[in-house]
Amino acid sequence: MHFTELGLSADILRAVAEQGYDTPTPIQAQAIPVVLAGRDLMAAAQTGTGKTAGFTLPLLQRLSQDTNLSLKRFKPRALVLVPTRELAMQVQQSVFTYGRHLRLRSAAIYGGVAIGPQTRLLKAGVDIVVATPGRLLDHIAQRGVDLSGIEMLVLDEADRMLDMGFIRDIRKILALLPKQKQSLLFSATFSDDIRALATGLLRDPASVEVARRNAPAEAVTQVVYRVDRDRKRDLLIRLIGDNNWHQVLVFTRTKHGADALAERLCKARISAAALHGNKSQGQRIRALEDFKKLKINVLVATDIAARGIDIDELPHVVNYELPNVPEDYVHRIGRTGRAGAAGEATSLVCIDEHKLLRDIERLLKREIVKRVLPGFEPDPKIKAEPIQKPRGAEGQGRRQKSAAEPAGKTAATHGGFRPPQPAKASRKAPARAAGHHSGARHH
Repeated sequence: MHFTELGLSADILRAVAEQGYDTPTPIQAQAIPVVLAGRDLMAAAQTGTGKTAGFTLPLLQRLSQDTNLSLKRFKPRALVLVPTRELAMQVQQSVFTYGRHLRLRSAAIYGGVAIGPQTRLLKAGVDIVVATPGRLLDHIAQRGVDLSGIEMLVLDEADRMLDMGFIRDIRKILALLPKQKQSLLFSATFSDDIRALATGLLRDPASVEVARRNAPAEAVTQVVYRVDRDRKRDLLIRLIGDNNWHQVLVFTRTKHGADALAERLCKARISAAALHGNKSQGQRIRALEDFKKLKINVLVATDIAARGIDIDELPHVVNYELPNVPEDYVHRIGRTGRAGAAGEATSLVCIDEHKLLRDIERLLKREIVKRVLPGFEPDPKIKAEPIQKPRGAEGQGRRQKSAAEPAGKTAATHGGFRPPQPAKASRKAPARAAGHHSGARHH
């Protein structure tokens, strides 16, 4: 199948072709016709499957078909809710790229920069708002945005928004939207909570699923290294050096742990940077761009901060610490092994994490290969200690203001500048790249 067979307009096909794409991914091929037909949609799609373009392309087309654009612009007509500012930037980039030949305006609303420029953009009028829930509620409280004209709603990464404790914020926002609208829900997994949310939101939805539930990337080689907790840093340094890893995404549970590990790697003459919710927006953008351009070799990130990381052909992911929730392991290793490229996921597991490892293997329905590197054999005398959850359980349970929308700093918008340029993308389809670019003309 080619994009020309999906019923997209000439202006959108032109933008797609300019990115070098002609073949849609499975989620795009299934979702785009459904959305163009005006139906509600419930889609199971992991990060890296092309889901962003799967809803961006038909959303742009449906909005652009209205001939009275200028009369409606002062009430946004489409709302895309996302869990983190990184993902808001990615969706906005997709809107910009694929809507570049359309007369549509958009703004991204998320934490990390001053609220003033974004407020002015909303007042000037936009067609599409891409927002994190808490920041959008701030604008609603200030009467800076009127959602009564919303015709299309997208909940992207709905499972992550629920994990982060956004359900109350989401319900507040939904209560302000018109009852008659087209709603699209995208989630990597369909938990009972997600299904309950979909039941109250979607009307006779079409269902699209492009991967097994909680399925890890098939192209990812997974391996566990058993090691004592106090020797993990040295083992990581050895693995990076011995294997000449040049681009490694490393996951830690806490922001403090990310900072400490990045500092230790730098002392070992391995270029590294930390990425987490306490970093300023400028620091986060710079770290991501340096990592994509290989100016640094290792990016140490928490789960929440990593939700916006989208890099073609990322070769290595390391679980320096296993996540408390097994599904997060699937999200982590899904950062590599994309678009048919080979990838490797390495986990450093100490005695404290044996139960977490068993939970992950139970989810995967198979065992992961275990190894011990000579010189790093675990000491049988060391006893397991309870794993301390990060304060506020970063990325789980309650809403994390510091991770998604830092307190004291408000939303950002791409309305005033061109988004950061992405790393070189695959040319097979606007899958990961769709998250890197953006559509409709910025205001």
